[in-house]
Amino acid sequence: MAILSQSTASFSFSFSFVSTRTDSTRLTRFPSRVTFRARSPPRRHALVSSRLNSSRSPDAGGSLSPDNGSGDVAYQLHHDFSPRRRRRGSPVFVTLPVNSVGREGRVARPKAMMFSLKALATAGVEGVVIEIWWGLVEKNKPRVYDWRGYEELVAMACKCGLKVRVVLAFHQHGTGPDDPNWIPLPLWVLDEIQKDIELAYCDRFGRRNIEYISLGCDILPVLHGRSPIQAYADFMRNFRDTFGSLLGVIITGVQIGMGPGGELRYPSFSSQEPNLAWPHELGEFQCYDKYMLASLNASARNIGKREWGNGGPFGSGSLMQNPEHTDFFKNDGGSWDTPYGKFFLEWYSDMLLLHGERICREAETIFRGSEVHISAKLAAIHWHYVTQSHPSELTAGYYNTSNRDGYLPIARMFSKYGFSMCCSCFEMQDAVMQKINPDGSPEGFLRQLLLAARLCDISLEGQNFSTNLDDGAFTQVLKMSKFYSDGIEKRSFSFNFVRMDKRLFESRNWDRFTRFVRQMSNGNIFRARLNSVRDVRLKTTPVVAAVGLLYHLYQHS
Repeated sequence: MAILSQSTASFSFSFSFVSTRTDSTRLTRFPSRVTFRARSPPRRHALVSSRLNSSRSPDAGGSLSPDNGSGDVAYQLHHDFSPRRRRRGSPVFVTLPVNSVGREGRVARPKAMMFSLKALATAGVEGVVIEIWWGLVEKNKPRVYDWRGYEELVAMACKCGLKVRVVLAFHQHGTGPDDPNWIPLPLWVLDEIQKDIELAYCDRFGRRNIEYISLGCDILPVLHGRSPIQAYADFMRNFRDTFGSLLGVIITGVQIGMGPGGELRYPSFSSQEPNLAWPHELGEFQCYDKYMLASLNASARNIGKREWGNGGPFGSGSLMQNPEHTDFFKNDGGSWDTPYGKFFLEWYSDMLLLHGERICREAETIFRGSEVHISAKLAAIHWHYVTQSHPSELTAGYYNTSNRDGYLPIARMFSKYGFSMCCSCFEMQDAVMQKINPDGSPEGFLRQLLLAARLCDISLEGQNFSTNLDDGAFTQVLKMSKFYSDGIEKRSFSFNFVRMDKRLFESRNWDRFTRFVRQMSNGNIFRARLNSVRDVRLKTTPVVAAVGLLYHLYQHS
């Protein structure tokens, strides 16, 4: 049953944890009772916070436990949440599969999911990252939300002693209906795009991209009387009201999607997600829908240069062309460094920054007082980083060149609204990547971004770019994380491992991963003792066998 935002609370359920002392000084700080209340106001302090430090039995008040005849079994968790442990290590989260909640709105393969979550908890990870898709929750009609599958998934993670970060994903995933992981924009949004194709981004060749609604119409009432920003804000507000009792306790982080791939950028590339197969791709400027063109034209008229407002730059080459063979991007004499080039690139990047600020402002207001950490993600576009013009960054909307820092303004914006910043490619090494593409420098790009984050004193979430991680890749993650977090002033750093799949549970990969988690926490790995639940048992001793079973479950699914 779909959930209307205007409706009152229709159901609730609860589950409990047993708070136990691990020694004379440490007290488990975890809610003895968590209550989901659909569409209830976010009264987190009334429902949860008052119980955080309680050591009395959770049986009182009707919460579920083995002693009161319920079907749920309480878990004894021995977690050290002390400030000292927080400062000494960096927590690791694991991103769950894209299709963890299926198109019908329910958790896919719940038994395998529960096995997986228990294994992750035993490995010592802090929690999981759950992508919540706009196209699934508000699928058929505006303001009609169905959170059931995600409520179930959060409950499963909570039962395993895992914290949750959610990603509110306002973009399309996958290439089309034939893609098993395809998740389009809401169907009613696609209907509006069919009526007005100008809602979709467009490049100079007239190619349309419907991964994400064009930011040119951010504040225009093009979606059944609402603007895209209002639609995103309504979605965030309904999420807050649905999960309000868990925010800051179980759900500790909310990442707000701001563009294709969830990243604050334009969809400038030929594929939906950056990959290693196209190290020379320049990208295309996405400024040819009528809304973007209207803004460009107005900006050009304001400075008395009407001729600059008719479209993107001439001479920007083709997608895969060498930038030195283009008039716009070439190092010496390229028009990117002329008054016209500076005008266009400032307008293009400012439009992206304004889009980010609009969403930041809404999110900060909506989640204010919830004690949940809010974040946003930037793209790791590094394949032309050693050139002067950085063409692939420019087409994505990052005005970052050899003589201009394009990431510092974004970091300042995030700092202004209390956002953390997420970015990938922490595992990449210049020595490896430059064998594929001499113009690329993932380490150079990342160091610049980390310095901007340090200057603006914002927390950072690292992430891996590729999924095939060996010991060298994990070592590189440790190295780059210390580059950010080490120093006189300790800064908050965490890592999102992308993502959980059958390869993670292959014996050799699992050994690497668990060793990495221990190294990230400086050896202070969480000690989670999980009791049995029905016929599922995952204690420390048989973990290897259980992980092997998981690998086979995924292998034959």
